[in-house]
Amino acid sequence: QVQLVESGGGLVQAGGSLRLSCVASGMIFRLNSMAWYRQAPGRQRDFVATITSGGHTNYADSVKGRFTISRDNAKNTVYLQMNSLKPEDTATYYCNAPRLISDPRSWGQGTRVTVSS
Repeated sequence: QVQLVESGGGLVQAGGSLRLSCVASGMIFRLNSMAWYRQAPGRQRDFVATITSGGHTNYADSVKGRFTISRDNAKNTVYLQMNSLKPEDTATYYCNAPRLISDPRSWGQGTRVTVSS
């Protein structure tokens, strides 16, 4: 069974930075694309960024130029460096493999990010 454990969230002022981490187990991590998603209160879960097994990245327009996704296959970990944070970035952030997102059991508990103005 896939297990995903996110960490690194917290409270930060607008303009600040945070680095999120997600450790994956129960999968061959290096072979999987990984992605970050976020869900603000009362809203649907949205795509934030993805990184392929080969290291190719893609971002939602709302975070381009501010967020950077990366991975360390030796540690089964995917990261999200978030800079120039805005109040609208406030959400719970989740990682997952895109091929697994339709399985409710695959999601971790997420990590909460709150950006104050």
